[in-house]
Amino acid sequence: MTTRIDRRFAALKAEGRAALVTFLTAGDPDFETSLAITRALPKAGADVIELGVPFTDPMADGPAIQAAGLRALHAGQTLRKTLEMVRDFRKSDDATPLVLMGYYNPIYIYGVNRFLVDAKAVGVDGLIVVDLPPEEDDELCVPALKSGLNFIRLATPTTDDKRLPAVLNNTSGFVYYVSITGITGSAAPDTVKVANAVARIKRHTKLPVAVGFGVKTAVHARAIAAGADGVVVGSALVEAVKGSLDKDNKATSRTIKTVTDLVAALAEGVRAARRVAAE
Repeated sequence: MTTRIDRRFAALKAEGRAALVTFLTAGDPDFETSLAITRALPKAGADVIELGVPFTDPMADGPAIQAAGLRALHAGQTLRKTLEMVRDFRKSDDATPLVLMGYYNPIYIYGVNRFLVDAKAVGVDGLIVVDLPPEEDDELCVPALKSGLNFIRLATPTTDDKRLPAVLNNTSGFVYYVSITGITGSAAPDTVKVANAVARIKRHTKLPVAVGFGVKTAVHARAIAAGADGVVVGSALVEAVKGSLDKDNKATSRTIKTVTDLVAALAEGVRAARRVAAE
């Protein structure tokens, strides 16, 4: 069974360029603004969308995404509302791949079987659950795959050749390579080391490899895109949302355009990388 994620990466491979994968926290700063931003992302240049599910203990996330999660939670965002957001997004876009990224606890509380049925029904394509290691695949990963959802796993600079096969075993859609050790948004990636790491992962899998953590600018995106199948940008977009809000963390007339302008610049960086490589 091919998914929107499979089809999108195949199409981009045929074009000879990397994907721009954008991450934003669902419900930040409020449901309606978040939905409007999400709807605007594909036209701005996003190829794949990740929506973060707000959680009270986001251990892998840096200050920017933690703050975004708190803003969303204070505005009443829940896992159920995040699924509603996906459903509303799908009313006008049936092509763009959409991945939910977060932690296992909200899914466990919601009920795994119920969640998978509902996620598939509203148009979710894949899951990234950062606190479920391969040893726990029976909890969510295997049921998700059986439901027709991609389960995207993270590999890191400390994932050695002995550990990598376990990480890749039930991974589908793409592999998310975390370019730095530590939390999101904490440092800029070393592009040479990243290129070498991507090449190493590709010796173990035919899946696309997307690189994230620390990518903030079009220059970063262009450099990463030269050696990866996808570039993931999260903290920079979340910081753009924050920078557009008023003193009470409410959306302003600038909020949507601030994010889409940055996405457009990042998309140009990603596309330029492949043009240069082809010349």
